[in-house]
Amino acid sequence: MACDEHAAVSGIFTRQNSASIISLDFEPGTDYKFVETLEERYKCAYCHLVLRNPHQTGCGHRFCQQCILSLRSLNAVPTCPVDKETIKMHEVFKDNCCKREVLNLHVFCKNIPDCSSKIILGRYQEHLQQCLFESIQCTNDGCCDQILRKDLKEHLSQHCKFREEMCQYCKEYVMLINIKNHEENDCPDYPVPCLQSCSQIIMKKEIDKHHTVCPEAEVDCPYKQYGCLVKVKRGKLAEHENGALREHMLQILDKNSRLEEQISDLYKSLECKEIKIQQLAEAIKKCEKEFRQFTQLFGKNSNLMVSTQALASHLDKSARLESQVKQLIQMANQQQSKLDLRPLFDTIENVKQKIALMETYDQRLVVLEGQSSKHDLQINIHKAQLNKNEERFKLLEGTCYNGKLIWKITDYKMKKKEAVEGRVLSIFSQPFYTSRCGYRLCARAYLNGDGSGKGTHVSLYFVVMRGEFDSLLLWPFKQKVTLMLLDQSGKKNHIVEVFRADPNSSSFKRPDGEMNIASGCPRFVPHTVLENTKNTYIRDDTLFLKVVVDLTDLEEL
Repeated sequence: MACDEHAAVSGIFTRQNSASIISLDFEPGTDYKFVETLEERYKCAYCHLVLRNPHQTGCGHRFCQQCILSLRSLNAVPTCPVDKETIKMHEVFKDNCCKREVLNLHVFCKNIPDCSSKIILGRYQEHLQQCLFESIQCTNDGCCDQILRKDLKEHLSQHCKFREEMCQYCKEYVMLINIKNHEENDCPDYPVPCLQSCSQIIMKKEIDKHHTVCPEAEVDCPYKQYGCLVKVKRGKLAEHENGALREHMLQILDKNSRLEEQISDLYKSLECKEIKIQQLAEAIKKCEKEFRQFTQLFGKNSNLMVSTQALASHLDKSARLESQVKQLIQMANQQQSKLDLRPLFDTIENVKQKIALMETYDQRLVVLEGQSSKHDLQINIHKAQLNKNEERFKLLEGTCYNGKLIWKITDYKMKKKEAVEGRVLSIFSQPFYTSRCGYRLCARAYLNGDGSGKGTHVSLYFVVMRGEFDSLLLWPFKQKVTLMLLDQSGKKNHIVEVFRADPNSSSFKRPDGEMNIASGCPRFVPHTVLENTKNTYIRDDTLFLKVVVDLTDLEEL
């Protein structure tokens, strides 16, 4: 409803006293501290605050646009609160001349006395976005701390509990408040003491492997299967074996004697079984012979049926006995193979040799890993230096010294998305110069807009940077600057904005820091025009911006 009313009133205010409208703006309801006492002609006749979007009535008094709307909504026939004259809405017009004067009034930064900047009212919000003494929220997720902008970098790198730090063991990045829990519970490379009484510190993931070689771990005597039940530390195992050699030999002899007796008993048992098998085989042959005879007489005597059944039962019984005998023979052979100790001793010897070989390999691997780490460190240092040199060469190759800059912005959609999401609000061009020893300059673009153009326009600014020859140049910077969006169709339908540097603005004085506050056009080009498929300002997700500095009357060193 409010939007419809605003649109209706805007339709009424058709008369203007200026053809061009300044694109700067400021926030209402803020307690601004003006450098000079605010004159009455810059105050709203209704709210008595500084005029915002001033409109002038037929009786000659000025009001904020919102105050005019309020007067109209409160009374069917609004009257001027100064002279009680009826306000005729068709006589109300936007006073752009007054608006320009208001926006150029100088105010102190709200962070005074820490910040001593004096800014024109139209640039107030832009200044706050860069003011080093403005209180802002920490950018780390989960952190609600409010910090001065100048202290943000130190806070993010040293004090914020929600910053990510590299785990010193596994090299993964973990939030600082969680890093202790990560190290003790999740980190596979976290050093822990051996659970035995040795003093070694081992990575958590290697603890089980370490226990297999730990000299302080208690292990069974290798002769346990022969009857030695002693448990001894691995480091003293050889000493135990040498000291108890006689007892171990006696235990082995005793075990062998018992095994020989068992083998002898098994052989005797086998002989008995073999005799029984032979007897059963003879009985079976005899039964088979009698069965054949019975079969021949079967047709003559029906009583043979009963005999046949008896014989079949006898044969089944014989087959079961034969199966049992075979099982006994198989068991005896298995037992005999188990009692053969020579393969066991060969296996033990092979294992000892492999363990000794692996220990040698481990020592060599430690040395090689140390050498590999040193080489990797040197390679990384060289790579970093090469990258720095490559960036510097690219920067030098693309630098212009004739006061002109052609700025190619690629991946427009991705960079605009980053700006919309608040990750990268603005981007800077490479520096350019008015001459080899001239002013050092660059361009700054907000792809999602800045200030009054935020969310609807691309904002383009001109930036004066600190240069090597500033002490020899004339200040403030006074040249005319042309900002252009280039048409890629070849028809030269470029979008052009021209302004001359204001010598009273802090944006064009000699830079104290790395660069001055940017100055330019918050509403340089609307998104609807730039991204319209009928236009050819963007091709292959790339656009070109051009900045030209008028070098007239500019002396070269």
